[in-house]
Amino acid sequence: MYKLLIVDDEALVREAIKEQMNWEQLGFVCIGDCEDGKEALKFIERETPDVVLTDIGMPFMNGIELTGELSLHYPNVKVIILTGYDDFEFAQQALKLQAVDYILKPVTAAELEAIVCKLAQEMDLERRQIQDYELLKRQMTENMPLLKERFLERLVTAPMTGKQIKESLSYFEIEWNGPYLIELAIDVDEFEWSVSSTLSDQELIRFAVYNIAQEISAKYTGTAIFRDGGNRVLVLLSGEDSDELHDNAMLVAEEIRNAVTAYLPIKISIGIGHTSQLTENVSIVHQSALSALDYRYVIGMNEIIRLSDMEQRERPELLSVVTWESELITKLKTGTTQEMEDWLKKLFATFREHVFPIDICYIYLQRMLLTMMHTLYEVNSHYSHAFGEGVNPVTDIIRLTNLDEMEQQMKELCGKAVTVIRSSREDQSAYQIAKAIEFVKIRYTDPELSLKSVSRHVSLSSTYFSSLFKNHNGKSFVEFVTHVRMEKAKELLNLTAMKSYEIAYAVGYGDPHYFSGAFKKHTGDTPTDYRNKMMTGKA
Repeated sequence: MYKLLIVDDEALVREAIKEQMNWEQLGFVCIGDCEDGKEALKFIERETPDVVLTDIGMPFMNGIELTGELSLHYPNVKVIILTGYDDFEFAQQALKLQAVDYILKPVTAAELEAIVCKLAQEMDLERRQIQDYELLKRQMTENMPLLKERFLERLVTAPMTGKQIKESLSYFEIEWNGPYLIELAIDVDEFEWSVSSTLSDQELIRFAVYNIAQEISAKYTGTAIFRDGGNRVLVLLSGEDSDELHDNAMLVAEEIRNAVTAYLPIKISIGIGHTSQLTENVSIVHQSALSALDYRYVIGMNEIIRLSDMEQRERPELLSVVTWESELITKLKTGTTQEMEDWLKKLFATFREHVFPIDICYIYLQRMLLTMMHTLYEVNSHYSHAFGEGVNPVTDIIRLTNLDEMEQQMKELCGKAVTVIRSSREDQSAYQIAKAIEFVKIRYTDPELSLKSVSRHVSLSSTYFSSLFKNHNGKSFVEFVTHVRMEKAKELLNLTAMKSYEIAYAVGYGDPHYFSGAFKKHTGDTPTDYRNKMMTGKA
């Protein structure tokens, strides 16, 4: 219900309006009536109606003056002017102020009802719009932390103009301590449970990591924190000096790691990347922090890893990566399980002989596993076909703590890979040979049919295809094509009246004399003799 106030110096008019109109049915409640503008203002101060229906000509304060006061002090109150003066200037003056309509006396109940109904509809729409706007404001306020996180993620992952950055920083009330930024990338390495954990438990733990990091980073000015799609926690720190910012980042990282591992049953790694200025490529701080975090797979988990330390680290003299990687691929593609096992035995003997640190062994083994996975892809087989669904050998290998365990694990994984690749290779070879045979049976009439054209059709080198074909069919490619053509020639000699030279052309020979010689070599008879034997039944 909307509250309505009637203002008119004629008591009979006020009573008539109150009594003749069914205000409740129209959506209004008449909360009172006043005889002049001054009295109305005092009433409005107490009750604040939604609509004021007022006459213009009144003592002390007329309707135009009342409308002016309402427009200044009560701008949300709607005013309908009701007057006996047929003067357009009054109407213009009223509408310029706050009046929503102008009615001349005498007015019928139907006319007033139409105007009031129209106003009620307008007020309903306005109220809904206000409610929708307030709902959006409330939802935006509730989602402000998430919106802030999405801006921070975009800041370090996608190009943004200086104006966009400045406006967004102001909107989310983010203040930096200087022009330089650096990022800490925090991720859970391992959940330490006495029993199996559920996904819900893990998400709760990850949220707790975020809360702890948020609480600690909030103690330092010029910081911001967000999470990305990979459930990593990212902390941005700012400062005036790049070197000092690196030192501060290390202190914050140590405080976060100590707090997290003290309160939660997990191990975490924290990567610290390079610094960058806001006016430059800010994505460097994010990319480099993730690169630093990736080193946990090399140096171990539950560490704080600065990318600058990794890049400056002296590398010991290692085995030739090109050599052993090439040998591994060869063994995977062409070797047996025993040959692969023998090769691994020699490799691990080298590890022991040179006393490689465990982290260097991890590097080699992870590189080997990546090479194996890539080789499996090359032969159209996903690594899960060899190692099982949900198994990630690259991350699993770091859980092993000594060379004996590593060697046993690698023997099992490499053995499975060799078996899958061999099976895939055999299936692929059978498919390619079948494809070649089908091609020959369709194109045997073509004099240009050759080893080269067929090997090109199945995407193999001529030499390899020739060897593969002989192994699968027990006869060479040329022998097979000759056999197909001769069998077709025998059929034509037996079932048609075609001449010998016509049959030669029909089965892919451009030279009838050559065909005749090849036919005799294949069957022991000339084409004519073969036909005669078939006709006399002596064949």
